[in-house]
Amino acid sequence: MSLRQGFVTLAHDEAVHFRDLCRRFGLRPKTGYPWVRPLRQAGPAALADRSRRPHHSPGRTAAAAEQAVLQLRARHPAWGGRKLRARLQALGHADVPAARTIPALLGRSGPLGGRAGPPRDFVRLEQAAPNDRGQMDFQGHVGLADGRRCHPLTVLDDHSRFALGLRACADERGTAVQRELTERFGVYGLPARMRMDNGSPWGDDPDNPYTPLTVWPLRLGVRVTPGRPYHPQTQGQDERCRRTLKAEVLTGGPFGDLAAAQRRFDAWRAVYNLERPHEALGLQVPARRYRPSPRPFPAALPPMA
Repeated sequence: MSLRQGFVTLAHDEAVHFRDLCRRFGLRPKTGYPWVRPLRQAGPAALADRSRRPHHSPGRTAAAAEQAVLQLRARHPAWGGRKLRARLQALGHADVPAARTIPALLGRSGPLGGRAGPPRDFVRLEQAAPNDRGQMDFQGHVGLADGRRCHPLTVLDDHSRFALGLRACADERGTAVQRELTERFGVYGLPARMRMDNGSPWGDDPDNPYTPLTVWPLRLGVRVTPGRPYHPQTQGQDERCRRTLKAEVLTGGPFGDLAAAQRRFDAWRAVYNLERPHEALGLQVPARRYRPSPRPFPAALPPMA
């Protein structure tokens, strides 16, 4: 205010060249003129800063639509604008804001997390049809409140990203994996192939890939294709699924026990398969692209040749 008052006082002196005065004060003439003119009518109060906020915003998002965005984001804090918009449209909401508008709405209501900027271009490697190949891996372990560990095991369809299974295992032994696959294959049928990494319990190393867990699916007619060592991209769909699992479930604090973890996993798997729009699928949900395998799980293992 004192700077402006000094400038305006000098500007009213007819002997002072106005543009030269602006230069001395480090101002552009288009900035100085609005200070000088109102002073003649409103006095010194005219020099105070005033809000540039418009009195009326006809293009502002409707309050009901903004509230729907905020409520859905509260249920899914890791979802961005594109997923929120697609899900609201699927739920039948009218006047859903544009995907680029939603981050602005979220920013007004509080901190906005997630990835900033436009999505990057990827070369997506996927199978041509459901059940052409499945992927599976362990997430690693997380601590439980009872002092034990939970080892999340994910089983995913390569083509549709459909999560066939998400099991809270007490360990990473082959018996736990075979028990989960038996249940999943019984529900969804047999895939043509399964891909996993080269570590235990799938195989010791690339030179010794066969273990009881890799021989068992071979007897079922399921080919086992290990991924390239030190190249997690070969299991990119499962890696991405586990990244989402970590962001939306595992960072929320320790589970009480394995049963509590499994209940939370079951609820999240339903959201992942049936509600969460997947950008790699054109914002469809995985369940829209998946169908069970026509190859049923046999009641008994075929004899070894």
